Amino acid sequence: MTNIKRFRILIMGRANAGKTTILQRVCNSMDKPEIFDARGKKLEDAIVRGTEMRGYHKIEHELVFKSNPGFVFHDSCGFEAGSTRQFEQMKEFVVDRATTRRVNERVHAIWFCIPMTDSHRTVMAAEQKFFNECDTGHVPVMVLLTKADGLELDAFQELEDEGLEIEEASEKIAEKGKELLEKCLAHIKNELEKCKYPPTRYVILQNMWEENADCTALIQNTANIMNAEDLQKLLISTQQSSILPCIEYAVGK
Repeated sequence: MTNIKRFRILIMGRANAGKTTILQRVCNSMDKPEIFDARGKKLEDAIVRGTEMRGYHKIEHELVFKSNPGFVFHDSCGFEAGSTRQFEQMKEFVVDRATTRRVNERVHAIWFCIPMTDSHRTVMAAEQKFFNECDTGHVPVMVLLTKADGLELDAFQELEDEGLEIEEASEKIAEKGKELLEKCLAHIKNELEKCKYPPTRYVILQNMWEENADCTALIQNTANIMNAEDLQKLLISTQQSSILPCIEYAVGK
C-alpha cells in the first residue's frame, strides 16, 4: 500500500445530482477538472467540450483538479439514464479497478449520489440495478444524499398544504425539512438494504453550493470505511477541505 501515490474515487449518480460541485468542494476549487485519458494524456479543451455537449465521456477518463492533484476521480458517465451498454462498461471498470495489480490504478472508494431534489423518486431502477448486480468487492460504496437543503421547498409546500400562512410556515420550515430528510433517508435505507450488495454507509450533504461548504462528514466517513490504515492515512493527508479529520486521525493513532 505504501506505493500508492493518489487517492482514487469513482463518483456515480444521475444528472444534476451535484457530483461536480462535491468534487470541487473536496478539492477547494471553483474550476472544472482537467481530464486525462486512460494513458494519462490530457484531453484538449475542444475534445472535452465536445464530450460534454454529447453528455458522455469514458469512465476510464481521470478527472483531476489543479488545486489538489492527489485526488483522481472517475465519473460513471450515464448508465443511470438506462444504458445497458454503459452499465456493463461500468461493472467491468469497477471489477478491473478493484482487483488490478497496478496499485496506482485501483479505485479506493465509490460515492453514489442521490439528489434530494428528486425526493419523490430517490430510489429508481438505476439504483436498484447497481446495488443488486454490481459486486464492488473490497471497494466500499457510500451513498451521498446530495442537495439535502433542496427539501426546504418541499417542506414549505407541505406546510402551506396544512393550512399555515406564509409567515408561520417560514418559521417551521427548518423543522419540517429535517423531518422530510429523515423520511427520505429511512426510505432509501429500506430500499437499498434489500439489495444483494447494499451500501456501506450513508452521508447527508447540504449547502455544497456554498464556496466554503463543510466536507468534514464526507471525508471522515470515507476514511472510516477504508479497510486499510494506509488508505485512511492517504485520504486524510490528501484532503485539504477540513483540518478536523487530520486532528482526529492523529489523536486516534
